[in-house]
Amino acid sequence: MFLSICAFSVMDLIVKWSENYPVGQVLFFRGFCGMITIFFFIIPRERYFNFYKTNRIFLHFQRCVSGLIAIVAIFIGLRNLPLATVVSISFAAPIFATIMSIFFLNEKVGLYRWLAVIVGFIGILIISEPGFSSLNIYYIYPIIFCLGLSYVAITIRKLSSTEPVWLIGLYFSFSIMIVSFFTLPMGWILPTLKDLFLLSMVGVLGGFANLWLTQSYKFSEVSLVTPLKYLALIFAIFFGYIFWNEVPSSKTLIGSALILLASITIFRREIYHKKQVSITRHD
Repeated sequence: MFLSICAFSVMDLIVKWSENYPVGQVLFFRGFCGMITIFFFIIPRERYFNFYKTNRIFLHFQRCVSGLIAIVAIFIGLRNLPLATVVSISFAAPIFATIMSIFFLNEKVGLYRWLAVIVGFIGILIISEPGFSSLNIYYIYPIIFCLGLSYVAITIRKLSSTEPVWLIGLYFSFSIMIVSFFTLPMGWILPTLKDLFLLSMVGVLGGFANLWLTQSYKFSEVSLVTPLKYLALIFAIFFGYIFWNEVPSSKTLIGSALILLASITIFRREIYHKKQVSITRHD
């Protein structure tokens, strides 16, 4: 889990750094290099010649569309907002997933989780301050990311009953690469060798981060490894300060604390009800 959080944090750092490159071009590297990573390092050898086979192509399509919406939104948010702010709001994904589970999975949500949802939304409002100051339109993108990621969690929950994790990730990486080609007419920039390496690392880190995340849940108790994901906020504050001289405001810290409290409460209630389900980001 710790390696996964480190990889995701460095990937976010590179995405924020890549603001001089079109989003579509960065998406290409995320998709292509992520796909290569999955194909050569994760797919079992016996599936090399039939790795693409699935009987649930429409559900894969839904997962890819929702994932694409999420990843584009988080890329735009990272480029236009402080790193810690984006990471803080992104922790609200379990809050939206709780609401969506009512409609898509017919799950019953008890009083404690409803209270957690309300507290989480208050945290988001404190960070974004809608209606109280000049609202930065870019605050909407981390929220869109949460909505997309929440539906991703719903589709993965359904897919994982029959599909291997690597196949879900492979289809998603392939869809990112295909969609990125439609942005070619908008103009891509020829990267230097150093930039080419860094852009490629977006895909490599994304691929390995999800592998390590999956392995951590496979070999360790969910209740032990999940709290480590909140180290991402510490990394975001550190990287934001070191590279962009970003200092989190008091409202960001207060809102983050409420979102973290809500997410942890939802997670603990999931454990209580023996529904040990995790939400992975970017895939």
